[in-house]
Order: sequence, then C-alpha cells, then structure tokens
Amino acid sequence: MSRLKKLVIVLSVLVIAFPTCVFGYVYSRLKTVQDTDSAFDALENLNHKNDKNITNILLLGTDGRPGENAQRSDAMMILTVDNKNKSLKLTSLGRDTYVDIPGHGKQKLTHAYFYGKADLLIETIEENFKLDIHDYAQVDFYSFMDIINVLGGVVVDVQESELKELNKFINETYSWYNHKDKGEIKYVTKAGRQNLNAYQALSFARIRKNDGTMERDSRQRQVIEAMVKKLKGLPISKYNDLMNSVLPYVKTNMSPSTILGLAKDVLFIGNFNITSLQFPLHPEYEVRLGKAGYVIPFEEYEVDILHDFIFKDIVPTKELIKNAEKQYGRAKYEEETSSRYSSNDDDNDNSYDDDNDNYHSNSSNSSSHHSNSSNSSNSDSDDSSSGDSSSNDSSDSNSDDSSSSDSGETLE
Repeated sequence: MSRLKKLVIVLSVLVIAFPTCVFGYVYSRLKTVQDTDSAFDALENLNHKNDKNITNILLLGTDGRPGENAQRSDAMMILTVDNKNKSLKLTSLGRDTYVDIPGHGKQKLTHAYFYGKADLLIETIEENFKLDIHDYAQVDFYSFMDIINVLGGVVVDVQESELKELNKFINETYSWYNHKDKGEIKYVTKAGRQNLNAYQALSFARIRKNDGTMERDSRQRQVIEAMVKKLKGLPISKYNDLMNSVLPYVKTNMSPSTILGLAKDVLFIGNFNITSLQFPLHPEYEVRLGKAGYVIPFEEYEVDILHDFIFKDIVPTKELIKNAEKQYGRAKYEEETSSRYSSNDDDNDNSYDDDNDNYHSNSSNSSSHHSNSSNSSNSDSDDSSSGDSSSNDSSDSNSDDSSSSDSGETLE
C-alpha cells in the first residue's frame, strides 16, 4: 500500500503560506501531530555521516489497514533539505533491500518497522547506509486521498500498460473514500497525462503487479511531485482545509518549532525542484535467499554514491554507476533455483501477498525492476525517472514473499 511520505513537503509548503498573524494557530495545530510518547534513540545518536547544513527526514508509510496490528513499512523515502547546496532531494529506499536488522539478522528492510516501529527502522537505515536520520514523519493512507481531494486531483502520466492494474484497485480505494460528494465510481479509461481524483491517484500509487517495486516507487514519487506542484497554486482559502486533511493522519517526532524551521529552510532554498534517486542502484540483481525471500543486495560503492548524492549533490549517471560496478565488483549470492511462480514454495507458508495486502500461504510473484535517478523541476512532466535509468523487465511484479501475523509468527 503506497503512503504519503510527501507529508513533510506538504507541511512545509502549508506552513510557509500562512501569514505571520496566524502563527499561534498554526503552531497549536502542528502540536497535535507530534509523537511525544515514543522514544527515538536512533535519532538522538549522530554516529554516522552527517552535515550541520543538511537535514535528512525519513518519510514513512506503513502497509496496515484499519484494525490490523501487524504492519510493515511499505514506502520509505529520505527527504533531504540541503541548505549547503540549496537543493531538495528525495531518495526512495526499496522495501526489498537486503539489510541487517539489529537483533533480527539479515532480512528485507520493510520488516524492520514490524519488529520495532519507526525507531528500529531508523536504526536499520542508519547502520546499513551509514548516514544519520534527523527526523521522521509517518502518514496514514487515508490522508493521501483527503489531501488530493483538497488539491482537486493530481496530474500524472499513466502508461497504457498500467491501466489494467490501476483500475483493478479502484473498487477498493473507492470504498475507502468516505467523502459524501465522491459521486459514482470512475475508472481510468485512457493512457497519457491526466488529472486523477483522490481514489484514482491512490490506486495509481498502489500498482504492483504491473512491473516491480522500484517502478512503484517511481510512481509514488511522481504523485508526490505532482502534489507539490498543485500546492504551489493552491488558493489561500484552501489552506485550512488542507491542514484539516493532513494533520489527523500524521505522526512525527518533530515539534512545531522544528517544522516551522524546516519550512524556513525550504523557503531559503528558493524553489521546490526535487532531485530524486532510487536505492539500491541495481534492483535488477534481485536474488532469492532462502527464508529472506526475494531481496535486493547492495554494495559498499552504492552507499558511497548515495552519500555523494545526499551530501555533495552529485546525481549519479548511468555511466558513473556502471564504472563503479566495474571497478569494485559485486558479492556473489547463492540463489535458490525454484521459480517465483512455483506452487511448491515451502519457505513461504506465512507469506504476505503484496498484490492484495493479505496474509496467506504460498504467495509467489515475479518482478521487473529498474534503477534510476532523476531531476524533477516541476515542469510539465511529473515523471521523476531520467534517461539514465537501466531496466530488467520480466512478467510480473515484485512481491514481498515474507511476513508475520498478529499471532507472533516469525517473518519469513
């Protein structure tokens, strides 16, 4: 389930736009989103790469629905507010990234949230990618639709190959959309750049089976950037509606003063152009590793490139990534030989169907991935993928082959 990690950007734009005379009102409203009950030890310890002029914020969406206690992080992005290089950056972290989760061993990154909520996920990201996270923000998927409703929809580029999967989810997202004025259900009937309404946009961001997790991350970024573009032209009269839509679904460690300071930093940068990157850089090297399922390993040189992107504002090109791989090589993993479509997938008795968001037995899918970095300038194109991307296509989507249930069973 795709979430709105866009929240910090949304709040930044929102707060910047409010006149100084309503500062007290804004401050009191922002106070309602601060999570003061949780401990965030990982955020307190700055033991890895950091820069006093660069703020890294983890934007997090989880895959739980109302009434579900077991959740994993479905979408993870690092929003970088870079006052040093005067830029905004968004790094999508693949949910299937093969990491060492403290206290739980090597598994998919998405499982860290299940084991220890945001604090363990932050610690896992910091320990594996060797960089400090300063703040985090988490949002509920319901706010995704509420925000887009206030914005009057978002403009995205729908591919012909995405129509079937997009429309498959619309019945469900329409049923979640509780606005009294939602009208009759509307499906997306054509490809191309178009304005999607709230439940259509959520369905677009949820597409999985069409290709792979990295392509899904790209769609999520496309929606986020389309939202930012719409926010820039939002009438002042709509700001209160937007705040009412966002705040009930937001959880963050940031105090109102921190959010307001962040808004000032974004304003100082002077634009909302977002440069984006997907990590790991080589999702095409996905491999099946026993009970870990289908995972995407990464190499140390990929972490170095990630650091250059975040701290030096160096956007990696296809050639740079290729040369780095040639110079440093890759570790060898002994992949299991059974097909992802195998019906005898004994390792996945407690698997999780990413396509239907249900826990069940013997789930298996295939994947197609691509690696890309992009510079989005909020121009007419809302797609964040660049021409420097590489891809490996196969017949189905990346699914999370492993999970746990509320009964305490181990994530596999």
